[in-house]
Amino acid sequence: MKEILPGVFHWKTFHEGIQTYVHSCYINATDPPVLIDPRVPAQGIEWFAAYGVPRHIYLTNRHHYRHSGRFAERYGARVWCHKDGLHEFTHGEQVRGFSHGKILPGSVLALKVAALCPEETALYLPLHGGILSLGDALVRERGRLGFVPDAYMGDDPEGVKHGLRTAFRRHLREREFDHLLFAHGAPWIGGARAGLQAFLDRLER
Repeated sequence: MKEILPGVFHWKTFHEGIQTYVHSCYINATDPPVLIDPRVPAQGIEWFAAYGVPRHIYLTNRHHYRHSGRFAERYGARVWCHKDGLHEFTHGEQVRGFSHGKILPGSVLALKVAALCPEETALYLPLHGGILSLGDALVRERGRLGFVPDAYMGDDPEGVKHGLRTAFRRHLREREFDHLLFAHGAPWIGGARAGLQAFLDRLER
């Protein structure tokens, strides 16, 4: 567990289901505190009680429920996913739907990404010059941005990539941010907007 910006915490855990490390975030700089794509950290679920009970949990897509149920049970946190992903939750999970473009509790703005799946969402937090939190739309490995493998992009990987590029071009035009958080990869703190711009530019050369 590391505080990467004032009131913004990041950690990674090993996900047994997909046999790799995944990343989660907790933000108590928002009012109320929120979690993004959470798994329980090594410090345990009780760690959060001392820093501000998380009241809301945001999923960047339907596949990132992870340990949300544990946080909901322990802290009464409400779990949110874009409405197009709610069909995933068939085992009694209590998940509330949102629409792209809506401002969620904690002043978190749900931005449309889609392309990869209809509910794919980027979460914009107006903190510290702007933070954009990403799910599977972009990953960061060894400091480099990239897309998930083509095998996870359905029947038209190039079409999906085009849709992702279009979505992020739009967000670059419309939002100011300096930091990127990832469900798959280490955070990019400072200069991330320029880094995303450069990544997209390289793809189009």
